[in-house]
Amino acid sequence: MNFHTRKWVKPEDLNPNGTLFGGRLLAWIDEEAAIYAIVQLGTSRVVTKFMSEINFVSSARQGDIIELGITASAFGRTSISLCVEIRNKITRERILTIDRIVLVSVDADFKPVPHGRTRITYIEDRFREQAGSNDSHNDSHNDSHKDETPQKAPRRRADSASDLKNA
Repeated sequence: MNFHTRKWVKPEDLNPNGTLFGGRLLAWIDEEAAIYAIVQLGTSRVVTKFMSEINFVSSARQGDIIELGITASAFGRTSISLCVEIRNKITRERILTIDRIVLVSVDADFKPVPHGRTRITYIEDRFREQAGSNDSHNDSHNDSHKDETPQKAPRRRADSASDLKNA
């Protein structure tokens, strides 16, 4: 499970019981799932088609920092299925799980369209694909001006202060 987004639970996120409002959390999940699907499918338009049972395991309170974890579990012809886990960043206590969210790639008329993806891609894969297409573009236009400068490795995002010290 990759945890991409962190949210700080603020007073405006609370229900009358003083815990994180479930509707707010579901809105965050839907937005994060859409962003994840857009990146994975390489498209700019997706819609949420299905969300399985939502299992609230514990709650979050004001001041808590929560993490939204998402991973692709299956690729369809026009869809992607995701698994979701929400946890407390500090305690790692699980807050919520959703076994399956299905998002569908759609065109401007909101009709399903094939996306052509069959597996999870990572940023390194996309850099390689982009570099490969740039190399072939350069090769076909001008072989004598190839850039021999080595490429820098992509920077890793620090998850904590200790990661910053060790970077």
